[in-house]
Amino acid sequence: MQAPRPRNNVLGAREQAVRRGADNEREGNAVLKWTIKVAAGIGLCALAMLPAQTASAQGKLKEVLSRGKLIVGTGSTNPPWHFRDEKGDLVGFDIEIAKIIAQGLFDDPSKIEFVNQASDARIPNIVTGKVDIACQFVTVTAARAQQVAFTIPYYREGVSLMLVSGGRYADYAALKAAGNKVTVSVLQNVFAEKMVHDALPEAKVDQFESVDLMYQALNSGRADAAATDSSSLRYYMKQNAGRYVDSGFSWNPQTYSCIVKQGDQDWLNFVNVAIRESMTGTTFPLYKAAFERWFGETPPEPKIGFPSEFR
Repeated sequence: MQAPRPRNNVLGAREQAVRRGADNEREGNAVLKWTIKVAAGIGLCALAMLPAQTASAQGKLKEVLSRGKLIVGTGSTNPPWHFRDEKGDLVGFDIEIAKIIAQGLFDDPSKIEFVNQASDARIPNIVTGKVDIACQFVTVTAARAQQVAFTIPYYREGVSLMLVSGGRYADYAALKAAGNKVTVSVLQNVFAEKMVHDALPEAKVDQFESVDLMYQALNSGRADAAATDSSSLRYYMKQNAGRYVDSGFSWNPQTYSCIVKQGDQDWLNFVNVAIRESMTGTTFPLYKAAFERWFGETPPEPKIGFPSEFR
C-alpha cells in the first residue's frame, strides 16, 4: 500500500516563499529608509556648504569691497618703486599705483594693507591668495603668464646710460664713437657684460657688487658712464638735480604690470580699468603726479578724440 504523500513539504515551501517575500520587503523598506536618510543628509550638507560656495563664487572684486580694504603685496627696498622714506612710510611708484586702485574701489586711497614680500614671493602669494594683487615691478613674461594673470602695463622699463654733467662724453653718440676708450660701470650680473655690449660693443665693462659702488665709480671718474635701469636713472637725476645727464639712449625694454590670481575675469577687468583710466582718462592727474614725483618728468597728456591706445 502506497504511503500518503506528505503535504507539509509543500506547505513548508510556500511558507518559506512567503517569509522570504516578507523578509525582502522588510529589507527593501530598510534600504529605502536608509537611502532617504542619506539623501536628506547630503541635502543638509549641501545647504550647509551653500554660503561658503556663494562667498567663493562672488569673486575677488566683491570680496575686497565687502572687506573694506585692498591687500597689496609689494617690497620696501627698491627706490623709486617701493621703499620707506625718512618717516618710515612706504612710498614709491608701485605704491602710487596701488593707491590708484584703492581710490577706484573705495574713493579712498588709504584703504590698503601692504604685505611686505621678497621678489620670489610675488607669484606664490598671489597663487595662494595671501594678497589680492601684487604691484612690485613685476616684469611681464610668457612663462609667468602661465601662473598668474597680468594687468595692463603701467611702465616700460629699460637700461640707460648715466653721465656726469660736464664730463668727457656729452651723449650716447660720443660714447659710441670713443669705442674701447670708454669704461661703463654696471651692477654685477651674469648678463651684465653682454647687456652693455648690446649698446656699446667696444666698451670696457666694470662690474660692482652694489649700486652705490657703481655710482661711486662714475663720480670718481673710474667709469665714464653707468648702465642702470632707466627708472633709477630718472630718479637719481631728480634727487641730484644738475649733477648727472642721460646719454639719450635706452635699450633692453621690459614691461611692468601688477599681477592677480588667474580665473577671475571681473577682478582683472576692474584693475585694468582703474590703471588704464589713470593713464588715459578721468584719473590721469593721479598718475601724472606720481610720474612727476618719482621720475622727474611729465607723461604725455591723453589725446582728446580717438583713443590713443588704439591708434
